[in-house]
Amino acid sequence: MEWILAFIGIALAAAIYGVVIYNALVALRQKVAEAWSGIDVQLKRRSNLVPNLVETVRGYASHEKELLDRLTRTRASAAEPGDVAGRAAAEGQLGAALTRLFAVAEAYPDLKASRNFQDLHASLDEIERDIQHARRYYNGAVRMLNVKVQSFPSNLIAGRFGFHEAAFFELESPAERDVPKVSF
Repeated sequence: MEWILAFIGIALAAAIYGVVIYNALVALRQKVAEAWSGIDVQLKRRSNLVPNLVETVRGYASHEKELLDRLTRTRASAAEPGDVAGRAAAEGQLGAALTRLFAVAEAYPDLKASRNFQDLHASLDEIERDIQHARRYYNGAVRMLNVKVQSFPSNLIAGRFGFHEAAFFELESPAERDVPKVSF
């Protein structure tokens, strides 16, 4: 009789432990989703700033039409939903296009002196910092989920209930990691 009670106690403890692990995995998955939402908001803020930048530059540098059109197309492709890696690649291309835009703006003193352009540039700098913070938070949440999904014994629960590793939000090249820098 005592061994039955011991067996029931061990089974009950294992079940409770399984529920705790499952709930921790659910919480981590939700944290990753919340963190991705934060990145998405910041990327949309940046994307919404691009048309204003394009129009401001277009007024001063109308012969830079190809660059401005390419930037507009890149913005459109970056706004398309997709997986984390695809979105990171598209956002990296948008960042590189913005860097080229600011490099072109250097050749136009009137544009650089424009208060509207300076305000847009300051807004972009702020958004880029916010994106960096959101990406760091997201990647931290992904790391915690991935560790839990890979670690024993939580990997047994994760595999059984369909929890999978999440992808990190990484930019492809080191040059894309830099915030566009422009001096006025």
